[in-house]
Amino acid sequence: MAKKENIASVLAFEKKLVVSDGYMYGTSWANKENTTELTLNEKSVRGTISNRLKAAIQKDPAKLNAEVEKANLQTVDACALEPEQDTLKLNFTLKVLGGLAEPSACNNALFKQSYSTAVNSYIEKHNCFELAKRYATNLANARFLWRNRVGAEDIEVHIKALNKDAQQSWQFDATELSTRHFDHQNEQINSLADRISQTLSSESGHLMLEINCFAKVGKAQEVYPSEELVLDKGKGKKSKILYSVKNIAAMHSQKLGNALRTIDTWYPEFNDEQATAGPIAIEPYGAVTNLGKAYRTPKDKQDFYTHFDKWARGEELQREEDEHYVMAIIVRGGVFGESDK
Repeated sequence: MAKKENIASVLAFEKKLVVSDGYMYGTSWANKENTTELTLNEKSVRGTISNRLKAAIQKDPAKLNAEVEKANLQTVDACALEPEQDTLKLNFTLKVLGGLAEPSACNNALFKQSYSTAVNSYIEKHNCFELAKRYATNLANARFLWRNRVGAEDIEVHIKALNKDAQQSWQFDATELSTRHFDHQNEQINSLADRISQTLSSESGHLMLEINCFAKVGKAQEVYPSEELVLDKGKGKKSKILYSVKNIAAMHSQKLGNALRTIDTWYPEFNDEQATAGPIAIEPYGAVTNLGKAYRTPKDKQDFYTHFDKWARGEELQREEDEHYVMAIIVRGGVFGESDK
């Protein structure tokens, strides 16, 4: 039990991976330089009734026929390549920041001192390379494409460091890299990871990366920008609204960021071949919303707060992997104040 004099009721960390929105363009694999902005198209379609019906309707053929006759009219957004295009280009930037040892807000000097000591000890021991390699891998394997990655024949990822005094570039064939593990022995990934780890380990450094990804999905094929959350579907005209910025189809920065921090293979149920979730995004409770499950529960003492409260006050964690997990949450950022009651 933490003593009251070592409790920070106000505690926050700024995120250290700052991702822009991703902008979508159409091009051809043979001529990647010739690109056009992808725009959204509105479609009005007449669907069929396919939802699960009440038992009374299911058992009465007449009622079922009456229900099926009803038109399921929908207006939706869609996005697709032009007829002569076979490749999707996704462009975004990533800023990596240092300063992990300094919270953006902390109202307890004693806690801040013990926390900073723990972070500096971790940096001295690991230099943030394990985290950096996983972030670099998720850039190289194009995990950030999400649904657009499925069925793509070829995927190339081009990355440039834009810092004026330290420019560098990397290129990857994403189809050669698995999204189920991070054990790739790849010199280019290690080189990119070195740049990221140097920045994360620094006191105030920054690294600006530009990412251009080319996915050969097929001529005139549909592509998938982010879908907007419709809170009041009863009043809206559309049942599906896609995201765009100044008429350019786009992916949310949050969605791209979620892909980059999908590096947690340290939770108890993980197994390379059998785990339903595979690597999961770094979250305090290991939440995977599409599976409706939290993989890190306080009951099992595997959640962030259980580990952090010990680690930040100078206690050793049982596993090295738990330290990586805690540091990854700090890179993610958030508000983690603790009640002193």
